[in-house]
Amino acid sequence: MAVGWVTALKLVPWGDVLEATPQILQAAKKLLGTTRQGTADAAAGKLADTDGAAAPPVTLQLQQLRERVARLELEQQESALLIQSLAEQHAQVVQAVEALRLRNRRLTAAVAILGTLCVGLLAWALRP
Repeated sequence: MAVGWVTALKLVPWGDVLEATPQILQAAKKLLGTTRQGTADAAAGKLADTDGAAAPPVTLQLQQLRERVARLELEQQESALLIQSLAEQHAQVVQAVEALRLRNRRLTAAVAILGTLCVGLLAWALRP
């Protein structure tokens, strides 16, 4: 059973996966950083409102909300690109596993045929 996994892992284009890994990692870190920054900005905005200070004018609040929506849209696009990249890598792994499954069937059939031939040859050799 372990041999099957080893063969499946050999079929994966690891060069492509390793080549794309730094980009995916960088995108994930950037996405995490912008998400944390947005949460920190929102928390800071709540703190500013609860200090008892006068609320900022409506136009300023509206501008801040527009900027936040723009950041969220950008994060959504980055997330979509990251998910697309992961989906492409997943598709490559699935193709490799499917190829392995077909090779496994062919190998099983070949072993069955060879086993039958060996038994037949042995029976023929041991004939009186």
